[in-house]
Formats: sequence, structure tokens, C-alpha cells
Amino acid sequence: MSNSTSQDHHISSESPHIVLFPSPGMGHLTPFLRLAVIFASQGCLVTLIKPQPSLVSDEESKQISNFLNSHYNINSLEFHPTILNSENSISNLHYSFINQVKALNSLILCQLPSFLLSLPKPATALFADFAVAASLETVSSDISIPCFLVCTTSARCYSTVAYLPELISKISKNPSEFEIPGISPVPRSIIPPSWLDISYSNELLTTYLIPNALSLSKVSGILLNSFTSFEKETITSLMEGKVLTSLPPMYPIGPLHPYELDQIQEHDYFSWLGDKPAESVVYVNFGSRTVLSDEQTIELEQALKRSGFPFIWVFPKSSFDDSFVERKDVEGFVLKGWANQPGILSHPSVGGFINQCEWNSVTEASKEGLPILAWPQHGDHKMNAEVVKNSGLGIWVEDWGWGGEKLVKRNEIEARVRELMGDKSLRAKAKKVAKEAKEAWEGNGSSKQALYGVLELLIQQQQQKKNHHLK
Repeated sequence: MSNSTSQDHHISSESPHIVLFPSPGMGHLTPFLRLAVIFASQGCLVTLIKPQPSLVSDEESKQISNFLNSHYNINSLEFHPTILNSENSISNLHYSFINQVKALNSLILCQLPSFLLSLPKPATALFADFAVAASLETVSSDISIPCFLVCTTSARCYSTVAYLPELISKISKNPSEFEIPGISPVPRSIIPPSWLDISYSNELLTTYLIPNALSLSKVSGILLNSFTSFEKETITSLMEGKVLTSLPPMYPIGPLHPYELDQIQEHDYFSWLGDKPAESVVYVNFGSRTVLSDEQTIELEQALKRSGFPFIWVFPKSSFDDSFVERKDVEGFVLKGWANQPGILSHPSVGGFINQCEWNSVTEASKEGLPILAWPQHGDHKMNAEVVKNSGLGIWVEDWGWGGEKLVKRNEIEARVRELMGDKSLRAKAKKVAKEAKEAWEGNGSSKQALYGVLELLIQQQQQKKNHHLK
């Protein structure tokens, strides 16, 4: 099965109409855009509800526009921003995550039902993000269509979030680890400290995590950007209902393949990479919203130089020092802002990846069999790093702590970079992960079958609805 779109593909009147509703943030947008391409390649009519311009960054808006310009078989619509005002626009929220979520849910509660009813062709199903699960439950009777959630993190993290309401009473007892049915215990140290603050003033917990976790049982299914062999214990337990019997069906359909726009290689750094030996370059990217301290950046730079490996390093636009970025020399190519990460990860000259373990990055590396030096900074990163370590995809130095918790010295980093680039057994394990990722989408592979399961379910539900109206 191909994940590329077919420009000549005929969309029949009986094809499912899938509406995708992503949340702001590239970590959320990217899997939705990749899903759009996959569904369109299977003959579905796909409509992408674009996030409000006031809730996304300029870079995110640019990526969405570029995507839609190159995938004209995917429709796009946007809410009219009638309820967004100066009090909840992103410029006044200072990109506050919790307030982004509040604004997004306000849009759903006020406008989503009438919006979906106004579509030229009725929607067969709505695919949205975990961030709006509770709102979807509230308006589900008005929508009258199946609602699925797209999980943009690991199965390990999803399980922890789903079980979080059960863990609340145990948090105050300060255990070193938490027991969750069907999966290995979750160390307290890998759960973000903000999740463990059970005060009523913690809106991340009271407004975001708990309400949405409690609403998971009300959706029709969960699409997971992972594959069974990558997180075998956790995914198997979820699919067998061992974690919570109330959870909806799980469809592991990862790793989601990059779409064509991801793979364009018309940048200076590809020419630079082309001059380097195979598997010799270290790729460093901590994402668009993680900024290392000045001191930590200097330690990492010196470690990379001392290691002797050429490196390509991507800085977010809020980088600390403009004199350091957009510079290329013998040691490294340093750039600021967006980079074609899938293209870099798949380049034969790249041999290792230093990353905070944002889940899209992990799945992209798994597809290429590229070893990761996991350096978690916040959020779900430690749980994802645990997956990286346990799967054999990479190494994780747990005592480096959360981002900013300690200053990791250059000699420590240098030693781990050398391990990342020189450990042949690590590279072999990573290549095995890539082989399994490929097999998940070939023949009767697990991810391919999971996707077919979703499509068959949608077609059945659409036919049942049609038969009901005929009666």
C-alpha cells in the first residue's frame, strides 16, 4: 500500500468523508497532515480544518499553506473566528499551552456542530486531538458522527495519561513508581513534575489531562503513531483491554510516512551533507520550542567539536545567539528555524541523532534506523526516551534529568556522542527497528492491517447510516 497521493485517484460518492481537526503545534499538526495523505491515497474524501491563525505560529501557518498547495486533492476549511478576541488570542497568551487548549475547546463547543452540518458532503467521521476529547464528548449528540482521536505521543505515555485519574490518589503517597495494569511500572521520575501537582490551581491537570482522560471511553477509537513491535507490551495490553477495560479500540498505524513536501531536498545543507562520509554526521535538533540555556549550548557545541564528528544543528527561531546560527564551517552546519528533518534523517551521511524525544522525531528515526541520543527536556519526553532505550533505537542517560535541571558537561556529552556514533551493536539494533517499521507497512503488516480496520469500520458505519435513512 502506498502512502503517496494519487493525483488521478477518483473519489466516488460512496467514499468515506474524513474530517481532520488538528491542534496547534507542529508535534500535533505533522501527524494529521501525514494522515490526510494516507486517507486520500485510499480513496477517501479528506477535509482538513485549519487551526485558527491566532492559535498557531507563523512557521506552522507556512507549513500548512505549503502542504495544501502541494496536495490539492485535500480540502481545507477553517472556523470563522467569531469567538476569538483580544483576551484569548495567541499574542496575548504568550503561547500559553493551557490557554491555547481553552480557546480551541471554546471553538468546538460553540461552532463545531453547525460547522460540520454545513459541509457540502456529510462527514463520515471526525479525527481530532486528545486536547479536545472532553469537548467532543459534550457535543457528540449534536455531531452524530463517529469521533476518533489521533494519539501524537507514545503508547507508553498514552497509557499513563489514560490511567492518570486512577493514579491521583496515589500521588500524595510519593511512590517511586506507579503500577498500571498490563504494562511495566512507570517510574515517578519519568512523569513530568507538573502532572504530579494535584493542587486545584494546576490547570494542566484539572482542565486538560483529567477531563480528557475521563472522556477517552466516549470516542470510537484511537489512532496511534506507533507500531506493535516497537512498543509490544504496551500496545498489546492496550488492544487487549488490560490497562483499562473502558478504553476504545486502539489502531497502531505508525510510523506515519512523510509526505512529499517533507522530502524536498533543495537546501544548502544537503549539498554540505553530500560531501561527508557515510554515517559520519551527528544531527542535533531539540525542536522548535525547546531552547537550551546559553551555558548548556556552549557545552554541547564544545562536546561536538571535541568528538571530531561533523554535525548539523537546528536552532529554534528564538535562539540565544544569532552569531552562532546560520554558520557553516568544517565542523558543522548550523541553521535557524525549520529544517527538512525527514530528509536529513534519511541522508546516508547522517549517523546519529541528538534529540529531546518529541514523538514525531522518534518515529521518523525509527523508520530510518537512526540511533538516538535521547535528551528529554519536558512533557512526554522521558516516557518516549524510555521507549527509545527499551526498543534498542538509542541511548538515554537518565541522570541528566529534565532540561535545565543540571548543566551536563562537555566531557559527559562527548563520551555519549562517541558511543552514539561508534557503537556497532547500537547501530545494528537501530537497523532492526527500521526493518520492523518497514514490515509493519508491508504485506499483512500490523500497521497496514490496523489502517484497513479503520477504513472498513468507517465504510460499514456509513452504509448503516445510509440504510437507516432509506428506512
